[in-house]
Amino acid sequence: MDALSDVFAAVRLSGGVFLDAEFTAPWCVSSQVGPEEFPQGVMPAHLIAYHYVVAGRMHVQVGDAAPLSVEAGEIVLLPRNDAHLLSSAPGLRPSTIDDHLEPPAGGSPAMLRMGGGGEATRIVCGLLGCDAPHNPLVATLPAILKLAMRDGTGGAWIETSFRHAAAEFAAGGVGSAAVLGKLAELLFVEAVRRYLDNLPADQAGWLAGLQDRVVGRALALLHARVAHSWTTEALAQEVGLSRSAFAERFSALVGTPPMHYLANWRLQLAALRLRDSPASTAQIAYEVGYESEAAFCRAFKRHFDTTPAAWRKRQDAG
Repeated sequence: MDALSDVFAAVRLSGGVFLDAEFTAPWCVSSQVGPEEFPQGVMPAHLIAYHYVVAGRMHVQVGDAAPLSVEAGEIVLLPRNDAHLLSSAPGLRPSTIDDHLEPPAGGSPAMLRMGGGGEATRIVCGLLGCDAPHNPLVATLPAILKLAMRDGTGGAWIETSFRHAAAEFAAGGVGSAAVLGKLAELLFVEAVRRYLDNLPADQAGWLAGLQDRVVGRALALLHARVAHSWTTEALAQEVGLSRSAFAERFSALVGTPPMHYLANWRLQLAALRLRDSPASTAQIAYEVGYESEAAFCRAFKRHFDTTPAAWRKRQDAG
């Protein structure tokens, strides 16, 4: 498995739909997924928000960035769940939605109907969550990813499926929200792949490192042999650079020194195996490259702010 597939597997997203919204222009609302979208009030460690435009059009704005226009058949994803505005046109002030919101009922998401009576827009709002923080892929993505699903061979069949599921969802079809959530997971992967294909030459971050001849080779080695007793010198030798030149190049692109990256990745893998494997903590520690269970437990608690046993119990309870 290549490094990108490794990281996709470790993200292990779970999708859901929390709002079915119909607007008529002019309209503007603020949006950010919060604890209220979770019945038990426990949010995943990381959230990705998404909005799919079923009909009409809208603008999405994060902070002071330029608004992004999104048309029917397009989906916009916010990899770090940043607060954002959704509107019929740029420059509008957000309205309070409380009086227009119908709370979830009978397994259906909340419904929102509001606006000034002009051009209609319908959107489905959802989320993708995972319990593993500090994933190198998510950290390197921009604030917004937009995907025109009908473009390209990879997205065409997903777009057809998503459009059909959205129609079922509007009609109150049983299980349609769950189907939309699963399709959103596939759309996230597709969006990342397209973003990688069009990555600017001067871009930094984990994805840029993946495309670099030297750093990409180093990342592949770290992911293929995670339990190996790597040193920066050994990696540099494998990729044909001096230690200093390699360390500088890796840190500049990925944003962290090679051994810090490896330590973080080992803990990400360990968290995944604690959730999915019945293996003992000691065995998992050895599998990801720790010489002792005690050292692994200390590192895990520093990183996740909980013990491996407590982490596993929480995942089992979920």
